[in-house]
Amino acid sequence: MDVIPNPVQKFLDPAKIIAQLGVAKNSKVADFGSGPGYFTFPFADAVGKDGIVYSFDVLPQITEAVAGRAKFSGATNVIAKRVNLEKAGGTNLKDGQIDWVILKDIIFQNQKKEEIIKEAYRILKSGGSALFIEWNNKQLTVGPSLETRIPEKELKEMLMKEKFTIEKEIEAGSFHYAFIAKK
Repeated sequence: MDVIPNPVQKFLDPAKIIAQLGVAKNSKVADFGSGPGYFTFPFADAVGKDGIVYSFDVLPQITEAVAGRAKFSGATNVIAKRVNLEKAGGTNLKDGQIDWVILKDIIFQNQKKEEIIKEAYRILKSGGSALFIEWNNKQLTVGPSLETRIPEKELKEMLMKEKFTIEKEIEAGSFHYAFIAKK
């Protein structure tokens, strides 16, 4: 039996989320676990041609697809790289060079959550921001099982342990929670 989504429920809209962030032109962004670029390309538009968006994923076919899409669309400010974010220094970026790190639906699905959070913190500039988006803990018709989701309170505690400061909540639709954490 097919489940028909409730038309009132809203899925993630990258443009609406980015509009809440105040992302500056020429910013450097790292999209952790970027997948096909759902947030990579809207951020590339937001930072402009002189900004940079690193699209990081562990799957080579994903990074190849993002690189191909960037080339085809003329998004010269997108750099797709295959990386292991669960490894210390996994991005191969220098300390403190990134303005924004995007972590959408990545923490819940990885074993070494703390390593990913540490890597985000390491590459952020002082005062830099991280956007965390995860599945909420409501029983939904879409998304991963409730057992694998990470409760918002638990994620915030993990971030504070790594010296992040929780700045503000972001409206992220019916299926996710989102907030900004600062270095």
